[in-house]
Amino acid sequence: MTDYVSPKELLQEAVQLARRKSDLPVRDMLIRGILAGAFLGYATSLVFMVSSQGLPPIAGAILFPVGFVMLALLGLELVTGNFALLPAGVMAGTVGVTRLLRNWAWVYAGNMIGSVLYAALFYLAITNWRTGNGGAIADLMKVAAQKKTLAYVTLGPSSWATALVKGVLCNWMVTIGAVLALVSRSTVGKIAAMWLPIMTFFALGFEHSVVNMFLIPSGMMLGAPISVGQWLFWNLLPVTIGNLVAGTLLTGMALYVTYPTATAPAPSQAQRSTAGQEEHQAAFANAAGLH
Repeated sequence: MTDYVSPKELLQEAVQLARRKSDLPVRDMLIRGILAGAFLGYATSLVFMVSSQGLPPIAGAILFPVGFVMLALLGLELVTGNFALLPAGVMAGTVGVTRLLRNWAWVYAGNMIGSVLYAALFYLAITNWRTGNGGAIADLMKVAAQKKTLAYVTLGPSSWATALVKGVLCNWMVTIGAVLALVSRSTVGKIAAMWLPIMTFFALGFEHSVVNMFLIPSGMMLGAPISVGQWLFWNLLPVTIGNLVAGTLLTGMALYVTYPTATAPAPSQAQRSTAGQEEHQAAFANAAGLH
């Protein structure tokens, strides 16, 4: 029996997943967003550790998807993936626009907190609690952070558009990875399917807003002459816009249009409350049956 999920079934599952994500309480969106940001920070720092040992860039690209796999298998919240999933839910009628914006805002905040928190801890670790300079890995990270900010400042308006386009190209692949996490019933199948597009975007050097939430603050902590304003205006803003455009239009809406699923009205607050109570009761009953 194959564990493959057809595109039509996949979109049906994606729409239901979008509804569940939109119904999450703020606490869970923040916690899961923080963890997701930190795990991507782990993966990014792993890439730089590998590069500092003289291995070719493709080695880092092959390893980078470990962070995405961990957060996907744990059901954590990554805003760039939600840029695709929740618009599909809106088109299917299972998610309201207000709840879409609510999810994006809180998850984005959580991803930022987790990324910067891990950046600070990583900085303290590689500098031996600020007594060293971080060595080769610190040098590579400072150079990368400056390429993603100061290099854009030098080129002017055209570089802002470049960052936006790189954000589009990046999240087209990232959101395909988020969708492909649903293409298999097995854990191994999910990992293999997710790995391919995530490795592709990283190997091509495109721009991911959450990855940069770790990388650029890390470079700043290590001494790169980048201001907060330069980071926000020349990288985070255009890259986030590009990530959003790609996820919403090129993945979420595009796949829904060609593989439409049955529409249903967005659940009311009372319906969400009742569903939540039923879910807790079912979980309690299952737990009681195990003991």
